[in-house]
Amino acid sequence: MERDERRFRLADLVQRKKASFTYEYDFGDGWEHDVVVENTVPVGSEEKCAVCLAGENACPPEDCGGIWGYYELLEAVNDPKHEDHEELLDWLGEGFDPTRFDLEGVNAILRRLKL
Repeated sequence: MERDERRFRLADLVQRKKASFTYEYDFGDGWEHDVVVENTVPVGSEEKCAVCLAGENACPPEDCGGIWGYYELLEAVNDPKHEDHEELLDWLGEGFDPTRFDLEGVNAILRRLKL
């Protein structure tokens, strides 16, 4: 069942441990995220936000063409002889590391969300 994330809060949709759902981000590029809720806490408890426990890899850049476009981007970035290598490095900006996951950064974003 599809739900419009603008009309629902996570607490309205997930009310038990080990619940899971798929979240689609950017319908044009078709990014699908499988989310598992490890635990929930009662309303009024000390926890006031969602918390990410772990993750892998950096977020792909916006508008890179979905999973297939991202794979092509990584191939070009990792191959100095690729015709788009320099252009894509410039577009990504200095310091892009596709293997880096910023747990603190993710949790900082989650703290700003209303549950």
